[in-house]
Amino acid sequence: MTDRIELKGIRALGTIGVLPEEQERAQPFEVDITVESDLSTSGQTDSLHDTVNYAEVTEIIVSIITNEKHLLLERVVERIAEETLELDLVDAVNITIKKLRPPVPHHLEYSAVSIRREYKP
Repeated sequence: MTDRIELKGIRALGTIGVLPEEQERAQPFEVDITVESDLSTSGQTDSLHDTVNYAEVTEIIVSIITNEKHLLLERVVERIAEETLELDLVDAVNITIKKLRPPVPHHLEYSAVSIRREYKP
């Protein structure tokens, strides 16, 4: 069984990129994350203690984007996966991070990196 909690459109400003101006000025990023977890217990108990608290997941994402400096989206999305997989009851994550204003000379709505990682005890 694969139950999922989906969080879409989490936005934060961060200094991520290889160009000097990307390291000097914060820019907008958006993250979509799907957390895989067995939700059957919380479905019966109706207790937050028996599920993944998505406020914690959101805080992890915003904190990494706003407080850490990285060159590549690949590293940022990996950091989000590492921290989220540390939460109780998280079995796997599917994450997409989007750079909403990529520094290219042509129209590009966003650039993105998507990964899937599983908890490994």
